[in-house]
Amino acid sequence: MALACPCGSESTYADCCRPLLRGEREATTASALMRSRYTAYVRRDEDYLLRTWHPSTRPAALDLVGVHWRGLVVNAATDGGASDGTGTVTFTALWEQQDGALESMKERSRFVREDGRWLYLDGDAD
Repeated sequence: MALACPCGSESTYADCCRPLLRGEREATTASALMRSRYTAYVRRDEDYLLRTWHPSTRPAALDLVGVHWRGLVVNAATDGGASDGTGTVTFTALWEQQDGALESMKERSRFVREDGRWLYLDGDAD
C-alpha cells in the first residue's frame, strides 16, 4: 500500500512531495512549495527546508526536535502560479505536544520565485 503524503494533498508521498525533497524536480507553485516544506518539517529534513528558504531570511540552522506534526490545511493561496514572481499561502498546521495536547498555528507565508525556483521568504503567524 502506498504511503499518503503528509501534506494532505491526497496523493501518495512518492508522487507528491518526495521528488521535491530529493531534488528530482522543483515546486511549480508557491502552494506546492509550502506543502513540500510542511512535509520536510514532518520528516525533519533540515537540508530541504534551508535550501528552499530565501537567503535574505534563512536562519543558520533549525531546531526540528520535539514537535510531532499532525496535519495541514491550506486555507487560501494568492498568486504563486507558474508564471508569477510572488505568492502567498495561508495555512493551518497542527502538531502534538510532548504531553499529547494538540496545538495549531495559522500562518500567511510569502514566497518569491527566483531563477525559476520558488523560495519561502517569510510569514506572519496568528
